[in-house]
Amino acid sequence: MKLATRLWLWGALVPFVGTVAALLAAGQIFRANLERTVDEALLGQAAVEAVSMFDGPNYSPHLHILKSPLQHAVAQIAPAIALYEPDGRVRIRYPSDAREGWTAERLRPEDVEPEPRLETRQLPDGTRLRVVSVEIKSPAGEPHALQLAASLAPVDATVRVYHRTGFAMALALGVALFLLQSYLAARVSARVKRLTGHMGALREGKLDAVPPRPEGGDEIAELTGVVADATAKLRGARAAQDLLVAEAAHELRTPLTLMRTSIDLALRRKREVPELVASLEETRREVDRLAHLSTRLLDFATARRGTWDRAPGDLAAVARDAAEAARAAAEERRLLVQVIAPAPVPALFDPEGLRQAVDNLVGNAIKFSPPGTAVTVAVAEDGRIARLVVQDEGPGIPVEDRERFFHPFERGRDGARGAGLGLAIVREIANGHGGRAYATDAPRGARVVIEIPSARA
Repeated sequence: MKLATRLWLWGALVPFVGTVAALLAAGQIFRANLERTVDEALLGQAAVEAVSMFDGPNYSPHLHILKSPLQHAVAQIAPAIALYEPDGRVRIRYPSDAREGWTAERLRPEDVEPEPRLETRQLPDGTRLRVVSVEIKSPAGEPHALQLAASLAPVDATVRVYHRTGFAMALALGVALFLLQSYLAARVSARVKRLTGHMGALREGKLDAVPPRPEGGDEIAELTGVVADATAKLRGARAAQDLLVAEAAHELRTPLTLMRTSIDLALRRKREVPELVASLEETRREVDRLAHLSTRLLDFATARRGTWDRAPGDLAAVARDAAEAARAAAEERRLLVQVIAPAPVPALFDPEGLRQAVDNLVGNAIKFSPPGTAVTVAVAEDGRIARLVVQDEGPGIPVEDRERFFHPFERGRDGARGAGLGLAIVREIANGHGGRAYATDAPRGARVVIEIPSARA
């Protein structure tokens, strides 16, 4: 079902049908209440007439309404009244010259009961009557029948007015709802179509498509904003991917070019064995360089997928293991690797993934530290965050280059650091663990921080 059809159905047709049904139900309740009022009036009038019917001279029966000074004023609304003799003949009838058929021509007392009996009758002209019949006795104990009849025409007329007014208002409401829902359906359909068109363009790979502008503050506007953000991120990811491919191709081409040059020189003329060995050794170094670069690219791809099996562990233990593994390389450069972890630091992490990130940071610090200095790995818990900081005493990272170094193959403006995948892998691993990685101020050298959720988070 189309969205516009659904809006018309649930926003206009269903409310209109519900309103009509409610009006019909309310009309029945309204009619029942009005008829109950008529019944109460009839029973009250019957009670008055029954009590005072034989209080005249010599206990002669009479109707009090005939002696009322308001008789002519209430003649149109007063009920028809008839008193019947024990043999069923009419003794008194009111009014005597009209309302034919309202009361029975003959009614014997044995045909009614002492308790009032209410019933509804309909005259040949369609007029509905509400009739009450009751047995009463004279002071001498003779049974009589008393019958009162009131027209329900005023009730029917009132209910008809109610229905006409209610249905007219319901119809006006239905038309208004239909027009309003038509307007809203057109707007919503247009917005959804624009959003659908944009998603179709993304499905076709057209990341340069301009997303629709969010309108209003409803859920569709929020969805449009999310789609716009996702489009921007996809566009950025595509650009980063293209840049990574280009930079990786450039990094791979350099050793391949050197290898080809070395091989060409070796094949150009006959060479002695020492020269061939030197050429092969140079080629082997470039092969190692290619293998290392390929491994780093695979590590970066794995880090970007972010499929980490996180479990509670001690971040301080990871830091100590990484420092111990790097001790031999540090001693070759006459460096000291020290760990500052006064207590276990519980955190949620993938042991192999986080160890790789720490190894990258420690390896970078050793690479850029001058001989005779120290590389410090400090681990601490700060509330709901577990923090690992690697500090070296090398040339440091300029403020303007701190963010660039976390991008693949980026090099600082002075060319002193960067141009690799180490920090990019570190950031991807930290992000995959729900944390972050960044460089911060240091008294000297470089200071890089990894923050991940604590096990207490």
